[in-house]
Amino acid sequence: MLIAEALLMATCIVPAMAQQKPADDPQFKIYRETVAKVNDLVHTKLDVRFDYKKRYLYGKEWITLKPHFYATDSLRLDSKGMDIKNISVVKNGKNVPLKFTYDSLSLAIKLDKFYRNNETYVVYLDYTAKPDELKAEGSAAISDAKGLYFINPDGTEKDKPTQIWTQGETEASSAWFPTIDKPNQKTTQEISMTVPAKYVTLSNGRLAAQKTNADGTRTDTWKMELPHSPYLFMMAVGDFKIYKDKWRNKEVSYYLEPKYAPYAKEIFGFTPEAIEFFSNKLGVDYPWNKYAQIVVRDYVSGAMENTSATLHGEYVQATPRELLDAEYDAGRSTIVHELFHQWFGDYVTAESWSNLTVNESFADFSETMWAEYKYGKDEGGAHIYENLQSYLRSGDAKTKNLVRFHYHDKEDVFDVVTYQKGGTILNYLRNYLGEDAFYKGLSIYLKTNAFKNGEAHQLRLALEEASGRDLNWFFNEWYFNAGHPVLDIAYKWDDATKTQTVYVNQTQTGDAFILPIAVDIYAGGKKERHKVWLRNKADTLTFKVASKPDLVNVDGDKVLPAKKTDKKSLEEFAFQYANAPLFLDRLEAIEAAAPAQGDKNAQKIIIAALKDKYYGLRIKAITSANMASDEVRNAAQPILMDIARNDKNNNVRAAAINVLGKLKASGMIKIFQDGLQSQSYAVQGASLNALAQLEPAEALTKAKSLEKDSKGALTTAIITAYSTAGGDAEWPYVYEKFKASGPQAQFNSAQKFADMAGRIKNPAYTQQGIEVLKDLGVKYKKYGIAPYIVTTITNIKTKRTELKDDASVKAADDAIKAVNDAK
Repeated sequence: MLIAEALLMATCIVPAMAQQKPADDPQFKIYRETVAKVNDLVHTKLDVRFDYKKRYLYGKEWITLKPHFYATDSLRLDSKGMDIKNISVVKNGKNVPLKFTYDSLSLAIKLDKFYRNNETYVVYLDYTAKPDELKAEGSAAISDAKGLYFINPDGTEKDKPTQIWTQGETEASSAWFPTIDKPNQKTTQEISMTVPAKYVTLSNGRLAAQKTNADGTRTDTWKMELPHSPYLFMMAVGDFKIYKDKWRNKEVSYYLEPKYAPYAKEIFGFTPEAIEFFSNKLGVDYPWNKYAQIVVRDYVSGAMENTSATLHGEYVQATPRELLDAEYDAGRSTIVHELFHQWFGDYVTAESWSNLTVNESFADFSETMWAEYKYGKDEGGAHIYENLQSYLRSGDAKTKNLVRFHYHDKEDVFDVVTYQKGGTILNYLRNYLGEDAFYKGLSIYLKTNAFKNGEAHQLRLALEEASGRDLNWFFNEWYFNAGHPVLDIAYKWDDATKTQTVYVNQTQTGDAFILPIAVDIYAGGKKERHKVWLRNKADTLTFKVASKPDLVNVDGDKVLPAKKTDKKSLEEFAFQYANAPLFLDRLEAIEAAAPAQGDKNAQKIIIAALKDKYYGLRIKAITSANMASDEVRNAAQPILMDIARNDKNNNVRAAAINVLGKLKASGMIKIFQDGLQSQSYAVQGASLNALAQLEPAEALTKAKSLEKDSKGALTTAIITAYSTAGGDAEWPYVYEKFKASGPQAQFNSAQKFADMAGRIKNPAYTQQGIEVLKDLGVKYKKYGIAPYIVTTITNIKTKRTELKDDASVKAADDAIKAVNDAK
């Protein structure tokens, strides 16, 4: 599963709310053991139909089970918020009713006899699932947990299709079919769905049969003949167009809304190549009979790796124009992330949520694997670096183990520790073991535990078998411990003894980390690598060198999951930028130079980085350049003008145009006018912003002409133009676009949106703005957004008070109260 955008907002933008300390929370005192297996699922057969008006599922189910080891005469099934009409054991083709009790969450069933573990039995259930009546809390990763979702079932929402889809992780499949809803269960399945004949269906496995019924419906039967966990069951129903691709002899398909169907190949077309890459890297061919990807509306998370049938939120859909600006963005990395789960998560599944790392850390790491392979080492380095920063920015993440047996709720382990930190740990482990040993270990882990469950210890044993090295120390440090190294690195050269000394202090609270690293010494035109181990809170490393080094590069492979203070001079950083090869080598130099651009070495770094081979570092240099400095501006401006016209990367062009626009130089207006003719939304948006700095009236006219085909950065620029100089005529566009944006985009533009809502003439428009801001504050209050939204609405109230708009003032007061009172 990919974490939803809301979590990104919580960890990266909005200050986190104070949380209840684990010591004060009784839930943290519970040891979260792997659930005992009393009965094992063997096969699950479902026959379901839907009531769109009531938002009900009517289901019949036949579950084949057997005792795991000990004989038993009882069965407990998870079954959330259902009406249970019949529970029977199937004997000689007949249903024999069984006694049961039900507390609305689980069924306690008394079987007809004691069964031993060499006997199977079949239980039949007739039930109604009522997901919209279920009270189920979600998490940062999953916004709620009702399992089955009816999207626009009455067709009353304009421009929104009617769909049904499911979301099982963590334990929400039992909201639409009774089961043992635990990750350490595995079962084959058969699902028959009766749906309106005009709709397409998708589920796990193969489409085994289709039957047209006399009442205008059709029954599709999907069969999954290899075992997988109940949370990976899926259904989707709706008006989708199917694009069929293939990998080797297996079907690969993409299900999209009709308007995006023409772009299926552009969006998902690299999937077969990725399947081939991962199959070869892991030494395990893609294990399922097909791979489908479907995009749905109003999805409650980022994406979900249902076995053989991944479900994506709509943000992965894009037109060719949008894809012009797409680098290794969330959409493409999401596609990779969910695909890798087909091995790590589906083929071998975490035995408990405490061990979620063996699912999600691998999926996170796979994004870096693909970035390196497809886009180059710099892209991989940028991706894993941003993962590390996401973890380091998160306030309490350093207190959490990667493998966690104590937590408030199982949903809480879907966080930056399990995902981003876990991915950086695997990257570090790959570097330590070496590429071949690391992937051989992963292959052993997958083959040993195929169609079963895994945990961190099994991963360790597989990697030890492959490498011949003991890894207890590594797993104890990184998997069963919390935190990260905080390194302070200083240097001393002794010319008399030709000795380079490096002082590495670990300043974090607690014990020292054991850290195998590379130290690269650049001297006399050569680079010499030294492999060393840091073992203490204070380590002193000494190296004999013929002449004073130009650079000592600690962590030469840039893989440490650590926070560093590296006390190099700007001269050394300038040498590092020019000579050390990696993304992070160059980024460190740019970041060191950015606040010190009065220094010649800093200027040298920034100006050189404007032409860096990696687009991300060109953007970093562009946004870091101090254009208030005459020396920097005189050197940078001609380069920026060339970039704005000619750079092959649209986002780099846009960054340059944004910086040039702030100079308010009339001689550049042609660059901005030409930029408005670009097919790139990013370039158009930057050009409109820049034009508005010089010619606000012309920018307003241009904004009007660009409204019809506007997305992304261009939409934001139009909203900015209208917020600054527009009036009531422009409000409907701003309002509709703001309302349709995701939470992160709404948060980013809330202030400008509120400014416009405060000054327009029509009170009804103002009240629309207040209402949508209130909804944002209420919905995402748990992520700490409320104070900012209250301030924003208060600013609207102040302006409307001046305008004597009593109705809007009251609306603002009501909205502020609603946000403050929200749970």
